[in-house]
Amino acid sequence: MTLSPARVPATGVRRLTSTLYGYAFLDDFVLLYPVYALLFADTGMSLWQISSLFALWSVTAVVLEVPSGALADAVSRRLLLWAGPLFNAVGFALWVIVPAYWAFALGFVLWGVGGALCSGSLEALAYDELDRLGAADRYARVMGRVRAARLVATMAAIGLAGPVFALGGYPLVGAGSVLACLLAAAAATRLPEHRSRPEHGGDGWGTTLRAGLADARGNPSVRGALLLIPAVAAVWGALDEYTPLLARDTGVAETTVPYLILLVWTLVTVASLLTGPAERLGSTGLAWLLAGSALALALGAATRTPAGIALVGLAFGGFQLAEVLADVRLQHRIEESRRATLTSVASLGSELLTVLTFGVYALLGTRAAHSTVFVILSVPYLVTAWALGRTRRD
Repeated sequence: MTLSPARVPATGVRRLTSTLYGYAFLDDFVLLYPVYALLFADTGMSLWQISSLFALWSVTAVVLEVPSGALADAVSRRLLLWAGPLFNAVGFALWVIVPAYWAFALGFVLWGVGGALCSGSLEALAYDELDRLGAADRYARVMGRVRAARLVATMAAIGLAGPVFALGGYPLVGAGSVLACLLAAAAATRLPEHRSRPEHGGDGWGTTLRAGLADARGNPSVRGALLLIPAVAAVWGALDEYTPLLARDTGVAETTVPYLILLVWTLVTVASLLTGPAERLGSTGLAWLLAGSALALALGAATRTPAGIALVGLAFGGFQLAEVLADVRLQHRIEESRRATLTSVASLGSELLTVLTFGVYALLGTRAAHSTVFVILSVPYLVTAWALGRTRRD
């Protein structure tokens, strides 16, 4: 039986998307997520040492983000998506086999390398393969579901970490995390890749990097799309880390805080599933989405009630939705041969701005309540919304 032309791409799209969803789930199904800080503390690490580990992780990601994106444009993106989880697996294994500061530090470096290899590679491969199948218009919906799969995996890992830890302690939690990484690597080998290798005169990833950065400097449309991603992603990505403290300040019992956080991430997951229909919003609609989410964030934080935390969750959902839409805008504006490079440039901007937000939060938080800081940090989103609306009118 011969398949019709319409049926062949549909089959290809289903294979691509199902593999992407499985890969994303396994990549974030890490049982160590909710307990690795406890592992460090139980090993005798001081707060300063634990903070230095987090800093090392961030520095590794920042240093490697853009070069790894250029590498993904110069070689096989599927290869990097396969290799990244293996670096993570080795790092997690080190943590539980050799629980010492040097092993924790090396594990974070390996985790940073693995994350950098995959950052930009996944988005670039997904967009180009969908485009090859004539389904580039589905990119927003697909990436929204990819992010939803990651969020579901994280929530599932949080829920399972307790029982697994009770059964076998850190060794069993670590073994489960390593297994998830190995399965993610196996899933990556099933991703299709039909991209022709770019021709850069044989100079490799260095030329790719320079060419990608030149595109960003010389093309205002690309430059604007690049700047929008960190403007949307960074602040709420940092505020997420402080949400448990905001929830506790509402006066609920400590045991209730995890349920409020679960509510927040459930709303964010639902928002991720709405990216397909939301792509019709355009610049004006995106501006209104950011403005409405900023107001929900400020109002939810200012009320200092559990209901207010639900509003914060709605705001985070709006920002998550806007973040995916900003990524879609970028992918539509860049060439295949520069896709991973420029996506990594955007990720680098997000990481740097997130670190800056941490610093601002620490500065403000020494003199103001968490609710006040959340309200203040909603203002950048109003500014971004205003700038988007003004650009549209111009």
